[in-house]
Amino acid sequence: MAPREGAPPSINNVTILHALFNSSSSSPPSIPPPASCSIDESYKYIFLPICYSFTFIFSISLNSVVLYRSFRRTKRWNASLIYMVNLASTDFMYGLSLPFLIASYIMRDRWVFGDFMCRLVRFLFYFNLYCSIFFLTCISVHRYLGICHPMKTITLETKRAVKWTCVLVWGVVFTLTCPIFRFAQTGHVTRPNCWDDAIDKEFSDYVPYGIILHLLGFFVPFSIIAWCYSHVVLTIFRTLDAGLSVFLGAHSPYAHRRRKSIKTIITITLLFALCFFPFHVTRTIFLILKVTKGVPCHTMTMVSMCYKITRPLASFNAWLNALLYFLTKEKGGAHCCQD
Repeated sequence: MAPREGAPPSINNVTILHALFNSSSSSPPSIPPPASCSIDESYKYIFLPICYSFTFIFSISLNSVVLYRSFRRTKRWNASLIYMVNLASTDFMYGLSLPFLIASYIMRDRWVFGDFMCRLVRFLFYFNLYCSIFFLTCISVHRYLGICHPMKTITLETKRAVKWTCVLVWGVVFTLTCPIFRFAQTGHVTRPNCWDDAIDKEFSDYVPYGIILHLLGFFVPFSIIAWCYSHVVLTIFRTLDAGLSVFLGAHSPYAHRRRKSIKTIITITLLFALCFFPFHVTRTIFLILKVTKGVPCHTMTMVSMCYKITRPLASFNAWLNALLYFLTKEKGGAHCCQD
């Protein structure tokens, strides 16, 4: 019998209307979510242990020599050598953390050293990286003042001022990198793992911090170094054009300082070209692409591989920094970094 006029529809009609409404307002359940991009990282279990073992051996040995020779003659320390001792100290400290990382990669990303050591090892990488960049910036500014404003060097760069500058560098870099303790942590995928940047659910929160860290920790110091060295080079060429080097003689203090500045410029430029610049460029691209939707899988794979390859190259600064000590060491056994 048909229902009376004005009566509510039957249960079957209500169910049909409800189903039609839901089907028009929600996504079709038959469409699966997009598959994640699976990146083959088997190469890193051979490449990374070799690179980090190389860095461990040379960072411990070379920086031990720098520290030993420096502390034998503490009374002869000057501004350059104070910066070098601080640079060698952070490089040596980072070298001590590398065996944990080497063992983890040999075990194919298996981390067995606990959550605290995971956070500490990840922190020391970035702490060493940006301490190196900041102390190299200090050395560059010191060279700039010595060549372009030699009289200001006497008043501005006393040993006391340099020591306080080093304390400031340690404090600033610690402040910039201490959030690594918050983001780096252990997790489980197929085995216990030590996450480098952040776990997946926190990665979107990590990216703004990572970008700011790159800007303040690398691109700003790099701009300062580029500005200082451009003025140093111009000043050196002006003195050559004016014939002052011939007038003063090859053994004059100015000629000595000029030779040392040229060696410093070449060494620090090579350090940035090999270690710092490729790592920060590829890592910035990696962070941005990882939170960007619709990135092709082959693009993500290529960027991820470039980032993972440049990471151990960035750690090479832990022993390449010692080149500043040995390359500026004068013939005949004169102490390094004399002004």
